[in-house]
Amino acid sequence: MLRRTALRMIALSAISISAGGLFSACSKSAPEFRGVDITGADYARDFALPDQNGQMRSLKDFAGKVVVVFFGYTQCPDVCPTTLQELAQVKQSLGADGDKLQAVFVTIDPARDTPELLKAYMANFDPSFIALRGSDAQTAAIAKEFKIYYKKVDGQTPTSYTMDHSAGSYLFDPAGRLRIYSRYGSGPDAVAADVRSLLKEAT
Repeated sequence: MLRRTALRMIALSAISISAGGLFSACSKSAPEFRGVDITGADYARDFALPDQNGQMRSLKDFAGKVVVVFFGYTQCPDVCPTTLQELAQVKQSLGADGDKLQAVFVTIDPARDTPELLKAYMANFDPSFIALRGSDAQTAAIAKEFKIYYKKVDGQTPTSYTMDHSAGSYLFDPAGRLRIYSRYGSGPDAVAADVRSLLKEAT
């Protein structure tokens, strides 16, 4: 008798779970992103570093915008300029919503990336893009917070070194919440689609 009751309870639970899944599927679904959905992640929560003009910056400065954060260095031969050029293309493709996109470049090479150099570098891509530069300790701390790997690779001279580093970008929604990790090589169309999705959510 007890066994029959237990089996009945299991069957009812299975029906309930199945129905719950059905109702969930019929309800408003979460957006499907082209990048990796990392909504709710407990890292990459914010930044607090001076930009190329010496102004302290954090996520709250860009409320209402989709913020794309990327780590790199100005002497990067390929990944960094490619990513920034693609972000410029994304902004252009957004048309009237282009002003709702904010690109943030965080240098992992503060020794060579002076504020003057960063100003000139960002101007090559879009005048609205900002670069953040901290001390060695601040750079290490923000890289840890954003789970960014970087390492100096010695060159033939003390100043000709390169930097190995993580190549993806983080997308924050207009409320300042971390939402998407975009892998390097995804292309501007994929990033633009995700930016549009985040902007649409906010309306």
